[in-house]
Amino acid sequence: MTSQQKKVVSFLGPAASYSHQAVRQAFSEDQWEYNPVVTIGDVFDVVQDSVSPAGLVPFENSTNGSVVFTLDYLADRHDRYPDVTVRGEVYVDVHHCLLGHKALHHNLEDGTEGSGTCTPTATDPSPPRPRTKPLSSLKHIQRIYSHPQAFGQCNAFISTYLKGVEVFEVSSTSKAAEIVSGDTTGTWAAISSQLAAETHGLDMLGRNIEDRTDNTTRFLIIGKDPKIPRDGDLTMPNDGQVGTKSMVSLTVPHDSPGALAKALSCFEEFGLNLTSINSRPSLLQPFHYIFFLEFRGHLYDDPGQKVKGCFEKLKDVAENWRWLGSWRTYR
Repeated sequence: MTSQQKKVVSFLGPAASYSHQAVRQAFSEDQWEYNPVVTIGDVFDVVQDSVSPAGLVPFENSTNGSVVFTLDYLADRHDRYPDVTVRGEVYVDVHHCLLGHKALHHNLEDGTEGSGTCTPTATDPSPPRPRTKPLSSLKHIQRIYSHPQAFGQCNAFISTYLKGVEVFEVSSTSKAAEIVSGDTTGTWAAISSQLAAETHGLDMLGRNIEDRTDNTTRFLIIGKDPKIPRDGDLTMPNDGQVGTKSMVSLTVPHDSPGALAKALSCFEEFGLNLTSINSRPSLLQPFHYIFFLEFRGHLYDDPGQKVKGCFEKLKDVAENWRWLGSWRTYR
C-alpha cells in the first residue's frame, strides 16, 4: 500500500515518544501513516477536522494518575469536538531513562553520587528509595527536561540524585530528548525512552529510573466513527479481547444533596461496573465539576439493553451528559 493510500493516525510527538510506541502497537505501518503533532490538543483538532481518521492520546498512568490535558479536551467545554469519540485503548509498559551527555571528569567511583537514600524531611519522614542508581556521574547536570507525567513517575530517583537541579516541563518526553540533543554545554538531561536515546544520539545516564516496575500508561484511540472499529483498523488480535468499555461525561446540580450518588446509582441499577471516575472543573462557576465515568459495557453491543437503560435513567438525574464512546478492550 502506498503512502497516498494509507490512512493517517496522529499522536503526540515528536518521534520516539511513548505515544509513538503505542501507535506502533495498535496501528500497522503497512496500512497507516504515522503523523506526530505537537500537543494533545492538536490530536483532537486533526481528528475533528477529518485530517486524520484516528488519533491516539495518553489518558492515565498507573503511577501518576490521569492526564488532565486529555480530560480537558474530552470535557469539550466550548463544543469544539462534538464528533470525537473514544474507539479503543492501548497499554504501554513505560520504562524511563535519564539521557544526556556523560561528564568528562567525574565517575561513579568518586563517591559523590550518594548512597541512594533520600533525606527524610518533616513532610516525608520515610522517602522511597530509588530502584536504580545512575550509570555515570550526574554532578554536572544543571537542567532536566521532561513531560510533567514523567517527572511524577520518577520522584525517588530525582529527589535522590538530582536534588536542586532546575526542572523544565515540555510537551512530551521525546521533545525533551530533542531539546537536550541540541545542548552545547553538556549539562542538560532528559527523562525519556531508550528509543529516544538512539534517535537523538544521547548517552544513557540512568536506566529504569521510574518509581515502580509495573509503571504502565493507558492511551485512548479517538475518531469520528462511533461504531466498533472495522476489521483491519487495528492490529490487536481478536483473541486478546477481554471485554468492552464505555465512557460518559456529566454534570449534576451541585446544590442538590445526593445528586452525584443518584447518577452513580443508575449504573448499579443496571449492573454496570464502574472502572474509573475522574473530574475536572466545569469553568461554569467556581468548584463546579464535570465528572467522567468509565464502565464495562458497550452501546452498540448491548444484548440486555443495560447500557441503553442506564442512559435513559441518567437523563433524569444529570444536568448535562454526553456519551464519549464505546470500545473493545485488549491486554
